[in-house]
Amino acid sequence: MSYGQGGPQSQWDPWKPQSQQPWSSGTGQTPDWASLAEASETRNKRRRVFFIGGGVVATLAIGTAVAMAVVSANGDDNASGTPTNLPASASLPSDSADSTPSFAPTSAPPPLDPEEFIGNVKKDTAPLSAETLFPGTQLTMGETVYKKGPTADTKKCATAAKGTLPSVFTKNDCTRLLRVTYYKDGVAVTVGVAVFDTEAQASKAKTEADKKGFVTALAGSGVKAFCDSGVCRTTTNSYGRYAYFTTAGFLNGKDVTTKDTKVFQAGDDLAEFTFRQIHRRGEAQASAAAQN
Repeated sequence: MSYGQGGPQSQWDPWKPQSQQPWSSGTGQTPDWASLAEASETRNKRRRVFFIGGGVVATLAIGTAVAMAVVSANGDDNASGTPTNLPASASLPSDSADSTPSFAPTSAPPPLDPEEFIGNVKKDTAPLSAETLFPGTQLTMGETVYKKGPTADTKKCATAAKGTLPSVFTKNDCTRLLRVTYYKDGVAVTVGVAVFDTEAQASKAKTEADKKGFVTALAGSGVKAFCDSGVCRTTTNSYGRYAYFTTAGFLNGKDVTTKDTKVFQAGDDLAEFTFRQIHRRGEAQASAAAQN
């Protein structure tokens, strides 16, 4: 059974270019312009969506290509074979004398040795006295404080020594003997500093001194005589052109024994202080010479 005439009715599809919009079969009717406008608007929207979507795809594709290029460039840090994109060796800049700033060589002079000044009379020219070596009225060593007693200065070294020491001074040409006494709690120590012209003379005097010789204990200024008789403790040493000696004992005349640690400590403290003072003398002269 057939309906209508002229074959199948055409179907209009706005997405098919060859399709046609149906017209009304009535005579004198005009096209449906509203439907045509709506169909046109629909086509335009789909084109815009397509173009926008295509732009996104293109952007993604470009981004992927850049990423691939980066990965490819960073894939290997080591050059293989012989690189050909480097400039020839002749074109590379070479080091020249002007490429590095030059400076005139400078160097600080080495510090002067204090022993050079206290080892020879020709250099050891600073003022010397018992007061310059042993200044002040007392001496502090650690936690111990010793009071300073009398001082003495003589050019006749043998007259201020006893036993075998006077001959040692004379034999080695001692030119001066400085003495000072310190005391504390019934113990007194006399330090004698014998002065020679050379370090060799002082060193020889130290070597030749024995236990039978010692510097005479110095009394006065509130310190009564000590070590005139009995047993006292003595030490001998030298530094530079100086030989230094200690005579330590009890102010009451008691004999010193190995158990009397106070006497031993006092003698050691004064010997150590004397060494330091002689060294300071050398340092002061070395410093003054370096500044000139």
